Amino acid sequence: MSFWTAIVVIVAIIMVASVIMKRYEALGRGESGRSRDQDADKLAHQRETDRRELEELRERVKVLERIATDANASHALESRRVADEIEALRDR
Repeated sequence: MSFWTAIVVIVAIIMVASVIMKRYEALGRGESGRSRDQDADKLAHQRETDRRELEELRERVKVLERIATDANASHALESRRVADEIEALRDR
């Protein structure tokens, strides 16, 4: 086998392997062997977790804004209500 024949054979092998890999990926399987459905499920679960965490953080910010804008409320009942809300958020 001559040098140039070996080069042509190597290039042909690489091209065939590339086509097989692309076809494999197009059928829904990535390099890690997981299907796209599994990746989509994992992403959807992460989005839901992030959404819940964002909602909890928004509630905490609302309480903190209320505390900051009350400016030492003179009503003991309202102050106690705010303190109870803070404790409820800590318990979560």
